Amino acid sequence: MNTRLLEQILSIPTAPFREHQVLAFLEKLFSRSGVPHFFDPAGNLVVGVKSLADYRKLISGKRQPVFTFIAHTDHPGFHGVKWLSPKKLALKWHGGSPTKHLNGAKLWLCHKGSPPVFGTLSQAKMNPRGSALSSGVMTFQHPSPFSETAATELFGGLAFRKPVWKSGQLIYTKAADDLVGAFVISSLALARKKRLGPSGNFLGLLTRAEEVGYIGTLEHLSLGWLQKATRDLVVVSLETSRQLPGAHVGKGPIVRLGDRATVFDPTGIEYLTRLAQRVLKKKFQRRIMDGGTCEGTAANAYGFRTIAMSVPLGNYHNQSFEGGPDSRGPLGPAPEFVHLKDVGGLLKLCGALLSRPARWGVVWSNRINHFNKLRRTYRSLLTG
Repeated sequence: MNTRLLEQILSIPTAPFREHQVLAFLEKLFSRSGVPHFFDPAGNLVVGVKSLADYRKLISGKRQPVFTFIAHTDHPGFHGVKWLSPKKLALKWHGGSPTKHLNGAKLWLCHKGSPPVFGTLSQAKMNPRGSALSSGVMTFQHPSPFSETAATELFGGLAFRKPVWKSGQLIYTKAADDLVGAFVISSLALARKKRLGPSGNFLGLLTRAEEVGYIGTLEHLSLGWLQKATRDLVVVSLETSRQLPGAHVGKGPIVRLGDRATVFDPTGIEYLTRLAQRVLKKKFQRRIMDGGTCEGTAANAYGFRTIAMSVPLGNYHNQSFEGGPDSRGPLGPAPEFVHLKDVGGLLKLCGALLSRPARWGVVWSNRINHFNKLRRTYRSLLTG
């Protein structure tokens, strides 16, 4: 696993609708490495084919399934609204957030490709349900270097000692959700670059604005491109999901049975579980990850066979559930964190999914044989 690439991606500033730096970095990486890619009309980055024509060729025919991996490139953050003074910027928050100890929290602020500048949050106002930050003011110690820039061109998020740092096997960062998923898709594409294109079985979709309702994914699915597939199609949602009982950081990647809104394809889940048992042995987990929803729910709603995997996440949406370094207190701002072995396990499982023929038709054969044995054993009692 390329840990350096993971750290590079985690370091990039991003927020809902302001994913451009992440996407520009990945586009440059793919261009340099010879990975085919293009942007769809919503600005999502399609990976594995170089054009819509090749996209359509990939999903046509009667071959083995094509796996469409989806991960989002945004993370909860804010947009600038207006300058109140050269030292004060009114902001609007998008997505989930900590719910306590917000005033005085450190923030970063960016403009396009510029390096971030830092300030603190004041006048924090929660949404009507009290579940996340809605608005506030970013205050600078000195006049901001962006004070002459239109406020609406600026974006930012919560800041900590560094954008990313390691402590043993843990990686702490301003934003793991879901840049870890973006890293996994990018790594798969780089490793398989000679097997990509219309004759392959891999399609990647790096999406925008998931944190406010998977907007990028909905836009892509609404294009109707995937609906025209004649080849078997499996959507694979990759996430970085809140640690829950039975889904712990450091215990391996998670085969998701569902999220808070929906459950996923039972045949796909059974196949993926057996694959994980072979590839990862006991170093994986299996759970309904109902701490939130994911792009798999959108794929379900549009009628696609959907499976999902995730890396367990500490301090989901930068809210201090697990505490640790730079935490401002329970439910206050804190860096997210993941375990390197969980990320490596997810990458290995995804690679195995692509490398082995998907024999969906025999997934249930062992269980059916067991059921038939039970029937034969007890059939005589039915007439007693």
